[in-house]
Parts: sequence; C-alpha cells; structure tokens
Amino acid sequence: QVQLVESGGGLVQAGGSLRLSCAASGIIFSINTMGWYRQAPGKQRELVAAVTSGGNTNLVDSVKGRFTISRDSTKNTVYLQMSDLKPEDTAVYYCNVKARRPLISQEYTYWGQGTQVTVSS
Repeated sequence: QVQLVESGGGLVQAGGSLRLSCAASGIIFSINTMGWYRQAPGKQRELVAAVTSGGNTNLVDSVKGRFTISRDSTKNTVYLQMSDLKPEDTAVYYCNVKARRPLISQEYTYWGQGTQVTVSS
C-alpha cells in the first residue's frame, strides 16, 4: 500500500541543475524524517540530505551550499534542489521516509525505487 514515487533525475552537464521530488502515499503512521540517499558505482550508499517533521535539515558536507532540501508536509512530498552539479554527484538517488507508530515507538523505513542522476564533465 505504501508508495514512494520519485521523479526529476536525468543527464546534465557540470554546473547544471536538477530538482528531485518524492511523493509518499499510503503511510498511516506519523512521518518523522524524509530525505535522500545516493549510491555511486563501487561506493556505499550515503545520506545526502534529510528534513525532520520539525523542519530541521542536514546535508552531507560535499553538497552544502549547492543542494537544498525541502518538504511539503501537507502533500507528504520531499524535494531536493541540486545546483552547480559536479561529476562527483553522479549516482542513483533514493528517497527515504522514516515513520513511527505512536505509543509503542515502532519505527518503519520506506525506500523509493531510485532515480539516476548523471553529470557529465
């Protein structure tokens, strides 16, 4: 029933911009965090950016000043605005949502299918 629909990936030249979006549906518990991970060939998956239900954000150092994460709580949608893209940003980007069931504090984690971002030199 839970679905995370991602969009916005593609091929751009260095210095270009892309905007990723992820719309979550079917989640019946409270969402605590929405964010983006990425995985490049031969490397481990890393957290790129996340935003909490309270509006707090964090970004990996390599994208600070270039990427911006935002959230529309009403629509359960998270966005990642990527500017001044570099070849090192090339990876598959995965939407991630963490939710908690009230009272028993059970945490649930959901993943999107991933969207390819390729930045040419």
